[in-house]
Amino acid sequence: MQRRHIIASLPLAVTFARPAHAADFSAFLASLHARARAGGVPPAIVDQALAGLTPNARVIHLDRHQPEFTLTWAQYSARVVTATRVKHGHGKAAAMRPVLEAVRRRFGVSAQPIMGIWGIETDFGAIQGNFQVIDSLATLAWFRNSTYFANEAIAAMKIAARGDAPLPRLIGSWAGAMGQPQFMPSVYLSTAVNFSGRGTPNIWTSAPDTLASIANYLRKSRWVPGLPSSEPVLIPSGFDVALAGRSHRLPLARWQAMGVHRLTDAVSLPPATEASLLLPDGPTGAAYLAFANFEAIRRYNPSDLYALAVGELGRLIFT
Repeated sequence: MQRRHIIASLPLAVTFARPAHAADFSAFLASLHARARAGGVPPAIVDQALAGLTPNARVIHLDRHQPEFTLTWAQYSARVVTATRVKHGHGKAAAMRPVLEAVRRRFGVSAQPIMGIWGIETDFGAIQGNFQVIDSLATLAWFRNSTYFANEAIAAMKIAARGDAPLPRLIGSWAGAMGQPQFMPSVYLSTAVNFSGRGTPNIWTSAPDTLASIANYLRKSRWVPGLPSSEPVLIPSGFDVALAGRSHRLPLARWQAMGVHRLTDAVSLPPATEASLLLPDGPTGAAYLAFANFEAIRRYNPSDLYALAVGELGRLIFT
């Protein structure tokens, strides 16, 4: 298997300080090889997956220089919920309408959150990353001394061993997230769906498999059919901001009695429906009610801004 970004092939010298606890990489690979064999991965697959690996300097650089996530909601939403992405989403949703409806019938998840996640994760499949997943995961497992990433590397080998995808197809982000929904290998094994009827799940090039796999993830995260994840609202001047936050849940009727105003296009919901009020940019910024399905999206990515953006993009695509 061809390896990208290995140290020897970099055009400029790249150095990094390995943590004191990190074992020699060859010793680490021998241990990973033994663990994968013990986990039932055939020797030929393990040999092919680990042959010739060296620490990926690009992965280490990106891991050590992750950006600070200090954007405001206004800044974050302007970056990820763009007019171009919404327009692209309109076209994709129209083209995939029969599939989205079939997915909704099977999994009970509406098209809005599926399209929102698909759009934000990979721009509807256009940007999936170009790293060899096992290369990245092995590097991170060694560099961080991480059992989690080692287990994910073994899970990636199991995907190949099952015959779902050959090792060269296991392409994704520098952190090991794969395909159009950006699933980690263990999530692929537990959640990816063959919805197109063409063999094993293909989250790299099959839009139906991708959409169904996202829906299955949300279903397993206890998605409630018919309930939005969040919705924009208006709050009155002088509203008690101490009531805001995901941990403070009240019935919808209580929020409305306190002056929280739902917009005219909001989904009709029972007055007893529980929700939290979110003020991501404080009392002078945008306000949202977050429902139980907000937590299902946060299980995909544990960021309030991400979950709000998924809801916002999904709403705009179908507006």
